[in-house]
Amino acid sequence: MNGLMRECAGLAAVAAVLVMATAGAATPAAAPSGDNVLRVCADPNNMPLSNRNGEGYENRIAELVAHELGWKLEYTWFPQRMGFIRNTLKARDPEQDRFKCDLVVGVPVGYELTLTTPAYYRSTWAMVLPKGKGLDDIRTPDELLKIDPARLKTLRFGLVGGTPPTDWLLKNNLIGQAQSIPTQSGDPEAYPGEMIDKELAAGHIDVAFAWGPIAGYFAKHSKEPGMRVVPFPPNPDVRYDFKIAMGVRFGEKEWRDRIAGVIADKKKEIDAILLSYGVPLLDEQGNLIQAAN
Repeated sequence: MNGLMRECAGLAAVAAVLVMATAGAATPAAAPSGDNVLRVCADPNNMPLSNRNGEGYENRIAELVAHELGWKLEYTWFPQRMGFIRNTLKARDPEQDRFKCDLVVGVPVGYELTLTTPAYYRSTWAMVLPKGKGLDDIRTPDELLKIDPARLKTLRFGLVGGTPPTDWLLKNNLIGQAQSIPTQSGDPEAYPGEMIDKELAAGHIDVAFAWGPIAGYFAKHSKEPGMRVVPFPPNPDVRYDFKIAMGVRFGEKEWRDRIAGVIADKKKEIDAILLSYGVPLLDEQGNLIQAAN
């Protein structure tokens, strides 16, 4: 799972303020490095967010931002695990008089290690259910609890320990049926969707719990057709939904505000990118946003 998404599992999102430039404002901020290059800090193997081939939705959003700025796009690659911010956004290039990169495309709003823009999307944790296993009629997580008790007690649940679905399983006395997936295996080829792509598809587990963008993408691209994503709705007792922003270094408020302006101007295009990857998006009222036909 994405390291920053793991951070948001227990992180309370806070409100952010968008400071828009007015017609009489000063010239827009250049890149912190002083040139017209958008340097993005990203994971090289973290689909559907990003990869070295530029196939993730964060890659496409970075391309959109760079195009809007009229700048060249470059990446600094590092696995989004412990030390990601320290080794990218806050690390200086030993051969250049600048930081290695200047923007992280996906962090929780209010993330403690960066200054953040306002949210550009809101998603939620979700269940992924395989087809033809007697769960095809389930439309909400609570509906799963209403199936035959004997059947319910046979289900094997895959999840990342310490994430919000853990609380759901604990509350419903199902935690004993959970198989916890390691968050940081140390394997550079490991990727966040393996639980769905391998464990669920192979029948080693019956239900997978994942962060919405991961659930949506790997269910959509699974070799086992018909997998369904069942999002957790907003809940006053357990936080399942989180707002995601872009992150810059503390003290770079003018740079943050320029990126925030691009996000505001390109909101429809960003939403379209996210929906094309199967990301379950929530509006301000907590309702699912449907992709346009």
